[in-house]
Order: sequence, then C-alpha cells, then structure tokens
Amino acid sequence: MGNSNQTHCKTQHGAGGMATHRLTRHEQTLQRQMERRHALARAQRIKQIKRYALWGGGVLSIALIMTFIIHSVTTANATSRPISGVVTYANLSRQHVNGTVSYAQIPPVGGNHGAQWLNCGIYDSPVPNENAVHSLEHGAVWITYAPTLAQAQVQRLIDAAKGQAYVILSPYPDLPAPVVASAWGTQLKLQSATDPQLAEFIQKYQQGPHTPEPGGECSGGVGAPVNAG
Repeated sequence: MGNSNQTHCKTQHGAGGMATHRLTRHEQTLQRQMERRHALARAQRIKQIKRYALWGGGVLSIALIMTFIIHSVTTANATSRPISGVVTYANLSRQHVNGTVSYAQIPPVGGNHGAQWLNCGIYDSPVPNENAVHSLEHGAVWITYAPTLAQAQVQRLIDAAKGQAYVILSPYPDLPAPVVASAWGTQLKLQSATDPQLAEFIQKYQQGPHTPEPGGECSGGVGAPVNAG
C-alpha cells in the first residue's frame, strides 16, 4: 500500500492489460538529444554528398573543357603550319566545259572541268579528270596512286580515305610519284602511303582555304565508289 502513491512509475497497465513503458522526463530529454544528433549527422552527410557531387561535376567539366581546348589548339596548329613539299598553283580557270580537258598538272589540281562533279569515295580504277576537278572545286582532296603500288600501301591509303566526306581515292597511270595528294590549286607528291604528311594534307586541305566553293556537293554526281553504302 505504501508504494501506491508514487507519482513517477515506469510501468503501468494499459487497455487490455498490456504493459506499457512511460519515459521519465530525463529519458525524454536524452531521446530528443539523440534524435537531434542523428538529424544533424544526416544533414551533414547529405551536404557532404552534394559537395562531392558538385566537385566531381566541376572536375569533369574542367576536364572536358581542357580536352576541347587541347583538341582545338592541336587542330589549329595542324592546319596552320606549312607542309613540306606542297606546291600551289594560282589563277586556275573554273569554266564548265564538255569533252576532254588538257591539264598542266598530273593529276590536275584545277582548271576548266565537267559540269558534273565526281562522287567522293574510294575507286579501284581511274576516274575522269574533268569530274574529279569539279569535286576539287567543292573542297575535295584527291588521293591518287600508281597502279603498281604494293597492295599493303594501297590498303593504307584506303584506311586514310575511309570515313572522309570529301576525299577521293583512285589509281592514276603515269604518276610522277607513287602517291600524289591534290586539292584545288595544291599538290603534294609522296614516296610512300605511310608518310604522315598525307594525313596532314587531308586535314588541312579537305574543305581547305583554297576551296572555291566550300560545302559544294560531293555526292549525287557521277561515279560509283566501291565503298558506296
């Protein structure tokens, strides 16, 4: 009986006779403090995750920007520096004519030409000068090689021409060199298909600064490249 008047008991019988636990004021204070600490820890973790995400995104953005800058500088340097051995020709006529044209260069680098351009791509037999010159006017690079060139060398040229929208590759009889790369008013003679200057020439003169009609068609004309489709 003497214990029935205590005001703070930890257990009592609730509805249905189930024993329930009632926290003391001190325990309630400790629980609230623990909840606040957990909430603070969660907030700090979320803040840290966001900071790492922003930092990671920033690093990625900086890396992408640096890659773009390096690529742009490299491309600009490659297209601005002179290529040893390149010969240029000025004051080339650009009239559309019928029939065969006699050209001063072998292969030609410009001049009067046929009304139809040659479709860019890879050919395994010689193509008409007059149509190829029209493609040069549109910004194409014409890579020609001696018919006697070793097949391994020819394959290197095929690999260089693949995927290029404004490149023509074809054999050419009586070339002055094993490989000759031509663009409008510009020509480079090479002794080997492995010469790194070939890639430089393609990069610099495909739709290059000497192009009279940049962006002109290089498909939908005449000729059937073996790599079509």
